[in-house]
Amino acid sequence: MGGKKMNIVLNNPLETEAIAKIIGQKAQAGDVIVLTGDLGAGKTTMTKGIALGLGISQMIKSPTYTIIREYPQGRLPLYHMDVYRVEEGADELGLDEYFEGDGLSVVEWGILIEEELPEDYLEIILNKDSQEADKRVLEFRGTGPLAEERIAEILQVWEAREYD
Repeated sequence: MGGKKMNIVLNNPLETEAIAKIIGQKAQAGDVIVLTGDLGAGKTTMTKGIALGLGISQMIKSPTYTIIREYPQGRLPLYHMDVYRVEEGADELGLDEYFEGDGLSVVEWGILIEEELPEDYLEIILNKDSQEADKRVLEFRGTGPLAEERIAEILQVWEAREYD
């Protein structure tokens, strides 16, 4: 996986929500975002912020046992997936219908089903800081031109926000 990579340091959950809202605001139909990180790194928190950026006010719950939760009421539909427990048979879930659909797909643990992912997706790796519990380092990785463009758009808004 080549492509553009960028890191952002987030000092607290409010900053995590702020960057996530920007991600939701910049998302386009058919975008796929893979969230990677240890348990408790903030993948579901990130998805909640993305939902806010899409204009979804409904409570976002982790789809750990349901695998896929759909939230159709925003600017774009949000398809929130957690594939941690999908050991095999991911191709039978019809994920490509979501990935190629009219919404934004956010896939927790998506790297576990890498062969099912489209060629062009945005991976966000959430790393916890070993010293400060609330601090995160986000690593953005784009696997194709659309994801790389999305990274540039997100970072442009984030940096403008930082230095106002």
